[in-house]
Amino acid sequence: SSRGARGGAGRGLSRANQASRLAAALCAGAGMVLTFAPFGWWWLQPILLAVLLTLWSGAAPRRAALLGFVFGMGWFCTGVSWVYVSLHDVGGMPAGVAALAVFLFATILAGYTALAGYVQARVARRSSGSVADSASGSAIGSSPGSVQGSMRLWAHALLILPAALTFTEWLRGWVFTGFPWIAPGYAHSDGPLAGFAPLVGVHGLTFLAVLAASLVAQGFQGIIARKPLVRAALVQILGPIAGVALLCAAGSGLRTIEWTQAAGQPLSVSLIQGNIPQELKFVPGRFEATLAAYARLAETNPADLIVLPETALPRMLHTLPRDYLQRLDSFASARGATLITGVPRAESGTRYFNSAISLGRDNAQGYDKSHLVPFGEFIPFGFRWFVALMNMPLGDFTSGAATQRPLTIKDQQVAINICYEDLFGEEIIRQLPAATLLLNLSNVAWFGDSLAPPQHLQASRMRSIETGRVMLRATNTGATAIIDHQGRVMQALPFFSEGALVATVQGRSGATPYVHTGNWLVITLCAWLLLWAAVRTAWAGRAAQPLRSR
Repeated sequence: SSRGARGGAGRGLSRANQASRLAAALCAGAGMVLTFAPFGWWWLQPILLAVLLTLWSGAAPRRAALLGFVFGMGWFCTGVSWVYVSLHDVGGMPAGVAALAVFLFATILAGYTALAGYVQARVARRSSGSVADSASGSAIGSSPGSVQGSMRLWAHALLILPAALTFTEWLRGWVFTGFPWIAPGYAHSDGPLAGFAPLVGVHGLTFLAVLAASLVAQGFQGIIARKPLVRAALVQILGPIAGVALLCAAGSGLRTIEWTQAAGQPLSVSLIQGNIPQELKFVPGRFEATLAAYARLAETNPADLIVLPETALPRMLHTLPRDYLQRLDSFASARGATLITGVPRAESGTRYFNSAISLGRDNAQGYDKSHLVPFGEFIPFGFRWFVALMNMPLGDFTSGAATQRPLTIKDQQVAINICYEDLFGEEIIRQLPAATLLLNLSNVAWFGDSLAPPQHLQASRMRSIETGRVMLRATNTGATAIIDHQGRVMQALPFFSEGALVATVQGRSGATPYVHTGNWLVITLCAWLLLWAAVRTAWAGRAAQPLRSR
């Protein structure tokens, strides 16, 4: 009976330990929101990821997947909480349904973190033993304390872990049209790792961030293992610190490199922010007031390039008052200016595009949004009932061509992207290096006063760093801003204010390495590392089979 009591107590302690590990994963994941805008605590991210990696150490594949899933739930329930604002506060969806929708959405996104945990654990258990076992020298095929066991441990920590998380994050930005919002790399737009972005893009930064976290985790594990003081200090503590310091120093050095150069004459721009509440945008009687507000703001803030935000004119192009368009066109032409506005348009009466058109000096140019937002711009099959719960006129748009030519504005070439298209770096570079300026038209009034607008601004900043181009942002409620070619916000209008941002900008030519390679370099590296690990896993399992049978 005493053995039974001890066994019951042991099981109770085990359950308590598992619960504490899950709670740690949830808290660390929830803390990830602090590493992105508007908080910007980028330095916290390697510590939080190190908590996850430490929890993964020695965990069986299913347990690692569960820990990754719980971490992801904390990460996305906080990081994309603004979806609730869009569905309930703006869209009018019942609160319970909106909350459930956010929870289910976070569940899907957390599945990618779970997948990363499962993959790395499968490799660790078969190829090199668990991280904890390898640290004590019990890796399969290596003697205690062997050099081979240590090398396998470090290969797993410094290669497989970053590859697994980076590859699954890339999948998150690709599967079902992709949703790469708050990928780990975005947090480092203000940190030293940003220097690597012109070389490897945001996914490369994710790889490096996880690499830094893995080094931190090695320090954690060295302390937990309670090894002899000298070895722990020199190998498990000073080594990782030196590795992180080297990464930061290299990134800081890369930030001093000018990958592009000034091109053409400076261009005066006027970026209009109408501040039209989304819930009033389609109310009868507001349409005329909206048109009048944008005309007034454009005419009182002239420049070479005047930009109105996404769907600033909230009716199909062919239904707009003809005299209104003539008014804008005549105003811009008289001043030798080009006016670009977001407006939906129809083609052949059956296809509808979320577009930007130009009026004035350089008219007859335009852009059709190619990467559409599920539920916002097209309705996935079987979900029309879900959209019907929202009090907003949503419908199905048609995707524009994947590659479109930049718009010519005087001697500058302006590459337009609409709304969250600027989250897809590999799509932005399609118009480079021909484009000398980047222009984003957005309407994030859907998300109210939430985390979405500053997080979206941070994504635009990353695109500037990756491409070495100035990014102009004209939005309905913010952030209307000018971002320089190094990702710094030079000027911005206050959120939820009406106004115009008037400034002079300089186009740039040339190409960063990322413009030439896109994401394929980093993703191919991650794929090969995981494939190599999978082969070693199978080989190690086969080699160990005779030993187990004996």
